[in-house]
Amino acid sequence: MSYAPILLFAYNRLNHTQRCIESLLQNSLSLKSELFIYADAARTDDQREAVEEVRQYLHTISGFRKVTLIERTENWGLARNIIDGVTTQVNQFGKVIVLEDDLVVAPHFLEFMNEALETYKDEPRVGHIQACDFTKDPTLPDTFLIRWTGSWGWATWDRAWKHFNPNGKELLQELEGRKLTYTFDFNGKYGFTRMLRRQIAGKNNSWAIRWNASLFLKDILSLNVGRSLVQNEGFDGSGTNCGGGGLYASDLFLEKLPVTPISPIQENKEARQAFIRYYARTNSFWAKAIRRIKRTLKGDFGA
Repeated sequence: MSYAPILLFAYNRLNHTQRCIESLLQNSLSLKSELFIYADAARTDDQREAVEEVRQYLHTISGFRKVTLIERTENWGLARNIIDGVTTQVNQFGKVIVLEDDLVVAPHFLEFMNEALETYKDEPRVGHIQACDFTKDPTLPDTFLIRWTGSWGWATWDRAWKHFNPNGKELLQELEGRKLTYTFDFNGKYGFTRMLRRQIAGKNNSWAIRWNASLFLKDILSLNVGRSLVQNEGFDGSGTNCGGGGLYASDLFLEKLPVTPISPIQENKEARQAFIRYYARTNSFWAKAIRRIKRTLKGDFGA
């Protein structure tokens, strides 16, 4: 089996980047995997020093079959960087594993991702692999299929990435025209459609919402995990599009997670209900109001 290249997108967070690399090196397959690091350039003058610190560290990385560092000479931003990097490498290798610099992975992450890529490589209705679970719902099986794509530690194939439509306006028109926004939003419990509208309006620059909508509209499923192999450490205010408060915290599953072929290839309705319950609990008016009050109190008395 050929091993998928790892794409890591880094910017100006040295500590996060180091923890990400260190966790990857705990994977035995790191020695057999190529690593492509996309290092974005500083957006503002006051970020140049932090960007340079990260780049100096990136030049020291070893422990992979090969390390290729792509240093942007201008600031691309996360969305453009990821779209370009994934497109370039998936067209060359046929498959990719994608990480951002604030993710920490479990010791069997690479093993799971490569096995899943191999298991479902010829299944056109599976287009995405997501290795992070933040619901902590005990009813979820080890792996399941769902019509939703997460962006924290994921993988795909060239056959699936061809469906990516960067035009948010076209995606929204189709979602609305086919009356799919309610389902897309997990029965109205989370505002993915609103996120897409904001991307169209230039209020965010999310590539992930466009990837999610692209596969959703093609009725292409994601293989997700019920035991998280990825932990997002970016909810500390240091990154782009970060919420707060441990809302999406996950517990790393340190054992080997088996990849058992799922048949038939169809969405796991119970898993979808688990996500609906999660978003209903965390995204309701009262849940958001309580989090806002806690933040206000912390601001008042944290000094």
